[in-house]
Amino acid sequence: MNIAAKLRARRVESRNRRAVNRAIASAATPAMREELLIMSQRQASIR
Repeated sequence: MNIAAKLRARRVESRNRRAVNRAIASAATPAMREELLIMSQRQASIR
């Protein structure tokens, strides 16, 4: 993987992390917040 691809992948990962954090912060219910937290933890462990 070249430098440009690494930077691009890093930006995408950062963008996704910010989107998940926004979704968690604005979750309508505590149950939805928990579901989002579980989803993000599972994705982090897969990588």
